Amino acid sequence: MPLSLANMRRQYTRDGLDEAQAPENPLTLFSLWMQQARETESPPVEANSMALATVDEQGRPHCRILLLKGFGEEGFSFFGNYDSGKGQDLATHPWAAMTFFWPGLERQVRVEGQVHKLDPTLSDAYFHSRSVASRLGAWASPQSRALDNRAALEALLAQVGQRFAGQPVPRPEHWGGYCLRPERLEFWQGRADRLHDRLDYRLHDGLWQRSRLAP
Repeated sequence: MPLSLANMRRQYTRDGLDEAQAPENPLTLFSLWMQQARETESPPVEANSMALATVDEQGRPHCRILLLKGFGEEGFSFFGNYDSGKGQDLATHPWAAMTFFWPGLERQVRVEGQVHKLDPTLSDAYFHSRSVASRLGAWASPQSRALDNRAALEALLAQVGQRFAGQPVPRPEHWGGYCLRPERLEFWQGRADRLHDRLDYRLHDGLWQRSRLAP
């Protein structure tokens, strides 16, 4: 019998989201929700995991899971290979969308905005906070490019290991950070019978405007 997905559903009854109690600045609410997610979610869910969507030069969307590494008034930061698929997309169309989903809290947050590369000093600082193995991997992997097999990747890693044996591993120029400066954040709280709460924040002339959206 084929697997039926149509009847897979759950009731969301944990919490609600009232605009009368929501802060004027969406980053305040995001910070609160992220902290609660860190306290509530457990492996294999990582509270800072997100789906990052980009668009290529042909207008085709691409989405993948990444880890958020920082956020604040300046934006939301993440790191990766500038020559990868997402790096090429962002070089052509420097706009992206992020989605965070915390099933334990029955919550979702969408973030949209323009993306720019982080200052090299910030990329250096984060790169050197990573393990040596991860730093070597950043040098070895030609991310998003075709490989003949797993052995080819392991051979590249071995070459890099020999190259930097006994010395510090610097950050490669093709690897670094990005910052998404948000122009829109939407907070979604699951509610019973699919009548979910949605608060939408949009930036207009430097000020955040909030509205409730129908579920």
